[in-house]
Amino acid sequence: MVRITSSNFSITQICQSGQCFRMNEMEAQGGQRVSLVAHGRYMEILQSGDDICFDCTQEEYDALWKHYFDMETDYAEIIAGIDADDQYLTSAAAFGNGIRILRQDLWEMIISFIVSQQNNIKRIRRCINLLCERYGEKRVSGNGTVYYDFPTPQALANATLEDLYACNLGYRSRYIHETASYVWQGCIDLGKLYELDYVGAKDELLKLCGVGTKVADCICLFALHKTDAFPRDTHINKVLTAQYPGGFPFDKYADCSGVLQQYIFYYDLMGVR
Repeated sequence: MVRITSSNFSITQICQSGQCFRMNEMEAQGGQRVSLVAHGRYMEILQSGDDICFDCTQEEYDALWKHYFDMETDYAEIIAGIDADDQYLTSAAAFGNGIRILRQDLWEMIISFIVSQQNNIKRIRRCINLLCERYGEKRVSGNGTVYYDFPTPQALANATLEDLYACNLGYRSRYIHETASYVWQGCIDLGKLYELDYVGAKDELLKLCGVGTKVADCICLFALHKTDAFPRDTHINKVLTAQYPGGFPFDKYADCSGVLQQYIFYYDLMGVR
């Protein structure tokens, strides 16, 4: 077990923020508890107030989860840098101040956000779980929990369209099959995307079948950690129209606009009406 204290970390807010589809809330007494499958590992996290407990060794936490949860970034400093006169953004950041931008697996995010198109979070989770169970490697965690790794590009490229349709993917089945084939055949080097800036990485991602502007921005933010990416969906567009008719002040928040996007999204999704 690894125990840490953080005033800008809420495992529930992270779970509900729409950036991770294999993190699930669990029953807990006197706190919040989630399970997570990421980077081939299974882990449970328990939180009570500012006290967070990771069910892993210190070595695993230092090698994987500390980076995954972006624990070295000072989110309090980001929030403190918000213009005090911007009442909406100040309120959104205060409401979702426990959200952190996860450093997730690039390949998993490509497929996950292709699946996310014209879809709701509950259905996205179900589709991804089906893909993992049918095409991912079966594993067993240290506490005996059976879970499945995310399918490789080869596994999805070798699946038939009919089988992918059976995972309730609809028209996205072709996108996934073609993108998996493109990656497996080496037509794109995903590792090199980390070396590019946001604009360069986004341009490369747009070459993939089924990846449009919004999906590319999500991948840039939630996998490549390009925090100047600012994905726009119906929630974000509604807020921009209502609160920022003259345009969002990107010039003020160039390097952290993606973090602010998550505060806005979560506030519009979960905030008190």
